[in-house]
Amino acid sequence: MPIAWVTGASSGLGKHIFEALQQDGWQVVGGARSFQERQGGAALCLPLDVTREDSAQRFVQQAMAAFGPPDALVNAAGVLITGACEDYSDGELKQVLSVNFLGMARMVRLTLPLMRAKGQGRIVNLSSINGLLATPFQGAYTASKHAMEGYSEALSMEVAPHGIQVMIVEPGDHRGGQDKYRAHAAEAGADYAKDCAHARAAIARDEARGSDPALLGKKVARAMKKRHMPLRLQVVKLSERMAVLLHDLLPGRLFTRFLSAYYGVGRR
Repeated sequence: MPIAWVTGASSGLGKHIFEALQQDGWQVVGGARSFQERQGGAALCLPLDVTREDSAQRFVQQAMAAFGPPDALVNAAGVLITGACEDYSDGELKQVLSVNFLGMARMVRLTLPLMRAKGQGRIVNLSSINGLLATPFQGAYTASKHAMEGYSEALSMEVAPHGIQVMIVEPGDHRGGQDKYRAHAAEAGADYAKDCAHARAAIARDEARGSDPALLGKKVARAMKKRHMPLRLQVVKLSERMAVLLHDLLPGRLFTRFLSAYYGVGRR
């Protein structure tokens, strides 16, 4: 049985990928801050805080002892803080980047030597449509996903000679997001309050109407079984795919005006 490690496996899209891989015949080790160590058949849950080196190293040691070196690593741990770019504190920016980008890079760094020793491996990084285009009042999250996109593309070229493939998953809105991983900026400036409230309402509406996260889990699991994974896997609705196309085709100012109107920015 192939072996996969999944971070952020306790909730959201990470949970659905964790479950889909189990159903698809993988031995799966899931990591999350809320997990207590427990094993059931081919699935093992371990505590993991990707922002801490000691926690990440302990996870690797325990996962290796249980199942051996991984055939795949899925980086799905993530947090989001909504707010105006001006209002983010240094601590809030560091929190988002520490989980979404630096935590991902840490897990890659710890896993790659094990994959190189096997002569093969697969790394799956959960980005977002926000890795391709920005949305207002999600600047920190967007920055972290843009960083993940660039890092992952560079990584894919570096590790290919070692038999290791990289796939960037770019989901659109999906139902069932966890509010505990979505916070508001601690300081909400009065100059942005109305626009931010409009944008948050649009974000909540889009998520409530979003796609089925279980289907995303199955699509990722299917892609991971292919002989050659795609570099990018978009799991989006038609309207979201059109937004990505328009982002690349329209003049920048025209597209941002369109997106601002959609999120209610500037509406009084």
